[in-house]
This record gives sequence, structure tokens and C-alpha cells, in this order.
Amino acid sequence: MCLGLLGVSVRLFYSGMRKSGTERILERLGRVQERSAPVPGGRHRLDRLFQRAGLERRNDRLVLWMVVWTLLSLLVGLALHGWLAVLLLLAGPLLFRVYLGWRYHRRLQRMIEQLPVLLDHSVRSLKAGRTLSDAVLGAIDASREPLHGAMQRVRRNVQMGIALDDAMQELAELYDQDELRLFALGLRINHRYGGNASELLENLIKLIREREQGARQLRAMTGETRVTAMVLALLPVGVAGYFLLSNPTYLLSMWHDSHGQLLLLGAFAMQALGCLALWRMLRSL
Repeated sequence: MCLGLLGVSVRLFYSGMRKSGTERILERLGRVQERSAPVPGGRHRLDRLFQRAGLERRNDRLVLWMVVWTLLSLLVGLALHGWLAVLLLLAGPLLFRVYLGWRYHRRLQRMIEQLPVLLDHSVRSLKAGRTLSDAVLGAIDASREPLHGAMQRVRRNVQMGIALDDAMQELAELYDQDELRLFALGLRINHRYGGNASELLENLIKLIREREQGARQLRAMTGETRVTAMVLALLPVGVAGYFLLSNPTYLLSMWHDSHGQLLLLGAFAMQALGCLALWRMLRSL
């Protein structure tokens, strides 16, 4: 519990530092910080995760999987040991959280890849004589999933009377993505101070494509480092699995001894901390 609380505190500290840095950058860009009106009833963190992943919270398939996982955990606990059932029950939400994160990042990557197409369609509409709001909302119909589904949220907010820049800012905060924030910032600057909207969107298209190209080059240059980190993370697990298959009594005899239990628990804790450190290093690349 102490290690878990320590990890949560480090996570909150890192999030606070990152948020303050983002606010300072936006202030340098001249953005006026405005607090959006609170949503009636509040937005639960789980709802935010589901919205990011593109899933509905009331999903029959999700409920079915939860029931099956719970029954499986109970059967394992009755057949073998109770602590295995507890581990399975705890592993279920953890794996589901990992799945939601993976689905969110995969969906967000596809959205950013499709964003220049939407902006290009908006530029052509602007040159045809349409207003900026009509051009952006009209380009939503020409976009594909998952960007189409995400931009439908912006359209609904605009139809309810919210300004386009505020609706786009709300979407950017939901997905926590810099490209969407730059899009919202450009819309806000054009709405308040005017200017050539088509040139602004063309520069944004160029910026997004340059960022994407730089990210791909960085990913190619750091491929060896990422493979090395994966090998270092999976090697101890593979060695432990080999020992369990070839000589099960070796680890089981350690587990039945008090000192051996301390060694195994210490090894598991160090493995978890090592995987966490490698994961943070990979995210910084």
C-alpha cells in the first residue's frame, strides 16, 4: 500500500508540473485563460476514459465480460487457492484500464493523421467564400472515423449555442492533444482578432505534418532502444516461467519458506519498478 501511494503521489506531482508548464506556454502565446462552465452533474473519470476510447459506458458486451471474469475468478478461487481469485479480480480492472489506454492512444493517433485532411477541406471551403465556422463544420461530413465521431461532439456543442473555438477547446481538453489545442487556439485568435483564416489553417496543416514526420523519424532512430527495453522487461519473467516449467520445486520451495517469500516479493517489486521506469523512459522518447 505504501508503494502504491508513493506511485500515486509521484504521478500527481508529475501531472501538476506538466499542467503548470502547459499553462505558462499558453500564456506566452497570448491566450486568455478562461474557465469553462462546469458540466451539470460533473464528469466522472470513468466517463472520460470511455469517451476517449470511443466506447459507450452502457455496453452489454462490457457487462458480459465483467460477469464472466468475476465467475472465472470465483471458480479459480474455489478450485485452487483464494489468493489466486483475489489476484484475478484485481488483474481484471487493471487489464481493462490498459486496454482503454491502448485504444485511446490508437484512436488519437488516427485522429491526428486525419486532421490535415479536414483542415485542407476547410481551406478549400474558405477560398470558395464560406465562413470559417461553416467551413469547419462542413468539413466534418467529409472526414472519416474516428475523427468524424469526435468532431460530431463539436457540432452538437455549436448547435447548442457554444462558440466554435470554445467547442474545439473542450474537445482538445478531452483528448489532451497539442494539435487539437493549436487548432482551437487558431480558431479563437481568428474569432477575436480576425485575419486570414485560410493561411492560418494552411500553416497548421504544415505544422501537423512536420510534427508527424519528426515523430516517425524519432521512432525509427530509437527502435533499437525500445527493443532493448522490452527484452530487459520480459527477460526476468521468461526466466521465472522457464524455472516453473523445468523445475517447479525450485520456486515453490522458496515460496514455502519465509525468507524465500521475502526474496520473491522483493524480486517482484523490483521487477515492477523496473518495468515502470522503462515504460516512463520509452514514453519520453
